[in-house]
Amino acid sequence: MPKKHRVPQRMSFVSRFGQFNVIRRGVSHFCGSDLYHFLVTLSWPRFFALIGLSYLAINTLFALAYVAGGDCIENAQPGSFRDTFFFSIQTMATIGYGSMYPRTNYAHGLVALEALVGLLGFAMATGMMFARFSLPTARVLFSRVAVIAPYDGVPTLMFRTANQRNNFILEGQVRVTLVRNEVTKEGHFMRRFYDLQLVRSETPIFALTWTVMHPINETSPLYKTTAESLAEAETELVITLTGIDESVSQTIHTRHSFVSSEILWNMRFVDILSKTSNGQRIIDYSHFHDVLQL
Repeated sequence: MPKKHRVPQRMSFVSRFGQFNVIRRGVSHFCGSDLYHFLVTLSWPRFFALIGLSYLAINTLFALAYVAGGDCIENAQPGSFRDTFFFSIQTMATIGYGSMYPRTNYAHGLVALEALVGLLGFAMATGMMFARFSLPTARVLFSRVAVIAPYDGVPTLMFRTANQRNNFILEGQVRVTLVRNEVTKEGHFMRRFYDLQLVRSETPIFALTWTVMHPINETSPLYKTTAESLAEAETELVITLTGIDESVSQTIHTRHSFVSSEILWNMRFVDILSKTSNGQRIIDYSHFHDVLQL
């Protein structure tokens, strides 16, 4: 029977969703000269919150400026922040209901300035929205675990990946890096990185599934390792996958990782490929993560 592996709590260099689990201290998270990158990488809730707060703040500043001008807006109660605030919103959005309008040169000057600010602000907000929506993303599924099992008589590290979209990823390339703790002969602690040689690291068309394999021979950093030694060295596998999405003709990429507790020994993946009576291929993703004991 297929075994559904329950993944324990993990603390890895790269999270299951491709995020880096690193706390950075002593460096600012925001730089004025890198505003575009900050806005692109901001989460959607924070992005909308920032846009909303900026909108309210700018209209509040202009409303206070109108209040300071005294009775400068026709049909607005002098000194009324409420009236000037909503007049500011109408001006910035170029709504112009006509019930309130500037009556002094001071108010005309503010309206001209606010119209310019609104024009630039809406253009920048629209551009940022388009830039965020147009960012190429990958929907690639990775197996919850990796396994080590014999393949052609050689112990082999294997894990699964699949394209979840109904299209092709062209020129797909995968890279697997082993990360573990080591102490040099001089006693210096290091987090050492090793590139793993794969049976196949490229595919011209990535449409179905891909079982990535690394033979554990004499040249492999995993040679003569055990589950206990991997855990002791806090071993982690960091995977990066890149390719070209045929639908948008843009390069996409994704990341994943496996910690030592997610590397299972003497297990193999359940077969998920089959065919219908007319020869059409079937992929059963309900068993994508399942493994069998050898």
